[in-house]
Amino acid sequence: MSDNDGKKTLGLRGGPRSGNVKQSFSHGRTKNVVVETKRKRVVVPKTGASKPASGGSASAAVAAAGSKRPAGISDAEMERRLKALQAAKARESEEAAQREAEEKARAEERDRMRAEKEAKDREQREAEERARKKAEDEERKAQEAADAAKQAAAAPVEAPAARQPSGGPKPSQAAPRKTDRERDGGGRRKADDGGGRRSGKLTLNQALGGGGGRQKSMAAMKRKQERARQKAMGGSQPREKIVRDVKLPEAISVAELANRMAERVGDVIKSLMNSGIMATQNESIDADTAELIIEEFGHKVTRVSDSDVEDVINEVVDAEDDLKPRAPVITIMGHVDHGKTSLLDAIRDANVTSAEAGGITQHIGAYQVKTKDGALLTFLDTPGHAAFTSMRSRGAQVTDIVVLVVAADDAVMPQTVEAINHAKAAKVPMIVAINKIDKPAANPTKVRTDLLQHEVVVEQMSGDVQDVEVSAISGQGLPELLEAIALQAEILELKANPDRAAQGAVIEAQLDVGRGPVATVLVQNGTLRQGDIFVVGEQYGKVRALINDQGERVKEAGPSVPVEVLGLNGTPEAGDVLNVTETEAQAREIAEYRANVAKEKRAAAGAATTLEQLMQKAKDDETVSELPILVKADVQGSAEAIVQAMEKIGNDEVRVRVLHSGVGAITETDIGLAEASGAPVIGFNVRANASARNTANQKGVEIRYYSIIYDLVDDVKAAASGLLSAEIKETFIGYAQVKEVFKVSNVGKVAGCLVTEGVARRSAGVRLLRDNVVIHEGTLKTLKRFKDEVPEVQSGQECGMAFENYEDVRPNDVIEIFEREEVERALD
Repeated sequence: MSDNDGKKTLGLRGGPRSGNVKQSFSHGRTKNVVVETKRKRVVVPKTGASKPASGGSASAAVAAAGSKRPAGISDAEMERRLKALQAAKARESEEAAQREAEEKARAEERDRMRAEKEAKDREQREAEERARKKAEDEERKAQEAADAAKQAAAAPVEAPAARQPSGGPKPSQAAPRKTDRERDGGGRRKADDGGGRRSGKLTLNQALGGGGGRQKSMAAMKRKQERARQKAMGGSQPREKIVRDVKLPEAISVAELANRMAERVGDVIKSLMNSGIMATQNESIDADTAELIIEEFGHKVTRVSDSDVEDVINEVVDAEDDLKPRAPVITIMGHVDHGKTSLLDAIRDANVTSAEAGGITQHIGAYQVKTKDGALLTFLDTPGHAAFTSMRSRGAQVTDIVVLVVAADDAVMPQTVEAINHAKAAKVPMIVAINKIDKPAANPTKVRTDLLQHEVVVEQMSGDVQDVEVSAISGQGLPELLEAIALQAEILELKANPDRAAQGAVIEAQLDVGRGPVATVLVQNGTLRQGDIFVVGEQYGKVRALINDQGERVKEAGPSVPVEVLGLNGTPEAGDVLNVTETEAQAREIAEYRANVAKEKRAAAGAATTLEQLMQKAKDDETVSELPILVKADVQGSAEAIVQAMEKIGNDEVRVRVLHSGVGAITETDIGLAEASGAPVIGFNVRANASARNTANQKGVEIRYYSIIYDLVDDVKAAASGLLSAEIKETFIGYAQVKEVFKVSNVGKVAGCLVTEGVARRSAGVRLLRDNVVIHEGTLKTLKRFKDEVPEVQSGQECGMAFENYEDVRPNDVIEIFEREEVERALD
C-alpha cells in the first residue's frame, strides 16, 4: 500500500527483528499505522483524531491494532515507539512556536525603530520650519522698518513740491521724466544724493530712498533700532566701566597686559605712544611703565613676583582633630667605628656593614623596625667620618630623637662632639648608648664624665639625659634601649595628619642606570601615593613607584615612613624638601623658578663685581696653586661630602678646586671637561663606561677609583701638599662578563664568565660591577677552565669564577680584574 499525497511520514527504527514502523497522517478521519518488516508491509487501520487523546496511552493504540500487528513486536516496544513519535511531534510544535515568537518580536522591534525614526524626522522638519518662519518674520519686520525710515527721510523733500504757486508750470512740464537718463560731461550717470553710483533700473523705492547701494545687514538694522529705542527713552546710557585687579609681574608683554585688562591692544599701544614709548604687542615692558598704563585705564594694580609660584605649597596648619599618632624618627649618630651600624643591625637583625667598603658606613640609610610590642620605629643611620658633616646635620634636622653612640673603650671623639652640636642645634632630645660594653677595656664611667665637658648630663650623673649600656655583638641592653626610645617618644606625643598632601625630606639621592633618578624620602606629613605629582628642590616628577626599606613595592607611604621614590626628571640634592602639588604645570613652574634662582646665585658667586674683588682674584691666581679635580660618586650625599672635604684642603699656597661633581657613571663628557682643564677624574664607587675609558686612554686623562673616603681625602691631601708617598697603582688587566650563575656543591655559586678584554689571573684582585657601580671588591676563590683549576684565562675564552665570601652574582654583571703595584710619585 502506497502513501497518499499530503501525508507526513515519520520513520522509527526498531531492533534488528522489528523492522521499521511508520505512522501516516491523512486529511480524513482515518489514521493508518504502517508497519514494515523484512518480510512484509502491514497497514493497521485506526480510527479517531489525528492526535492521540491526552488521557489515552500508546498501549491502547497497540491493542487496537489487534492481530494485524507484525509478528516479533511486543506491546511494550510498540508503546515505546509511539511515545518517541509523540515526543518528536511535541518538540516540533515547541520549536515552531518559539520561531513564531522570535519573528513576532523582531517585527515589533522593526516597527518601533521605524516609528522612532519617523518621529525624529518629523520633529526635525518642524524645527526647521519654525526657524525658517522666524527668520522670514524678522526679515519682514526689518524691511518694514527700513521702508518707514526711508519714507520719513523723504517726506521733508516732497512737502515743498506739493506747495507750488498757481502760476507755475504743470508737474508734467516742470522737469523731464525721472526715467530719462541724465548724464554728466563724461557720459557717466550722475551720482545720487547718497554719493554712490546707481546701477540697473530705477525703482520707486530707490527714487524715494535716495538711490541704490549696498543693503545694510540684519545686525546693523538691529543696532539702529536699539539706538532709536534708547533715544526715544531719553538718550543712550554709557556702559559702566569694569574695574579689574590686574596682576603685574616684573616684566609683561603688551598683548598680555591688554588681555589682563580686557582692553583692545590698539588702545594700549596708543596709550604707550602718547607716553613716548614705541612698542609692538609682542614686546615686553617693565612693571613701572605697565603700572602707569593700568592706572590710566582705570584698573587696579597687584604687583607679583616670580617667587609667588611657590605660594601653592605654603604650610597649612592642621586641625587638632585631624592629627593622628605617628612613629618616631630616631637618628643614630656618633664617631666613626663606634658601632652605630652594628647596633642598628642588631636591632633590625640585618647586616649592612658587610655591603659597605671597608666595613665603614658611607651612605645615609633609612629603615623601619617593628618592636615586639608592635610599635613602629624609623631609624636613620648616619656616617661617622669627618667628611660627612652635612649628612649628620641632615639627619638631625628630620629626626625626633637622637641616639648618640659612644664606644666604652674609646670615649668621646671629635665626631661625637659634632653629633652633640647637631642635636642641640636641632633641639631634639638625646639618648646616650654606651656601646661595646662587653669589651675588657670598657670604661662607661669615663664616657659619662667626658660628656659632662660638652654639657650632656646623663641620669646617673643626676641629669635628664637617658643613658643605656649596650653591646651590639651580644645583644646586651638592647631591650632597655628600645624601652628608653619608646618612653621618650611617648613623652613627645608625636602626631601628624595622614589625610593631606604629602611633605617629606630627601635623605639620599642617586642615579640608577636601570631605574633612573631615585630619591630616598622620609615622609614627614601627609601620605605619598603612587601617581602623585610632586616638586623636590629643582626637580619635579610623578610617583611611578614606591619601594620600602625591604625592597617591596608599596602603594602609599604615610608619616615617618622612609621610601624610595621613582619617577623624577633629575637627581635632587640630598636635604631637599618634597611637596605634592595639584598639577604637573605647577610643579614644573616651581622647579624652573628654583633652577633659575640657583643658576643666578652660582653666577653671582663666581663673578667679580667690584675693583677690589678683581684685584684680589688676580693676586690669588698668581700666588695660589690649584689642583683641579672632577668628582663622580654613586649617591648625592657622598658627592656632597667629598666636595666639602675637598674645599677644606689647602692653605695660602695650594688649594683644591672641584670643577664638577655629580652622581652616576663617568661619561665621555666628564673626560672632555677633565682634558680641557688638565684635571684628573675621581670616581667614588662608580666606574667609567666603555666610551669614556677609550676616550681617557686616547687623551691621556687619569681616572682614579676609590671606594673608601679615607683613601680619597688622604691622596688628594698628599697630592696638593707635594708629599707624595709610594702610590699603590692599580693596573687593569682584564674584564669578564657573567653569562650564567651555577650552584655547585661544596663550592657555592660559580659564575660562568666570558673574558671580554685582557686576561683573568687567579692572583689578581677583582671587583664586581653592576651597571658600572661597584657591588663587591675582593679576591677569587677559584678560577677554572672546564674542570681544571688554571692560573689565567685569555680574552675570548670562557671560565668559571667564584668569589671569596661573596655569592650575590647575577647574569650580565661585569668582573673587573686588576693588579696592584707600588710606584714612586712626583709632583710636577
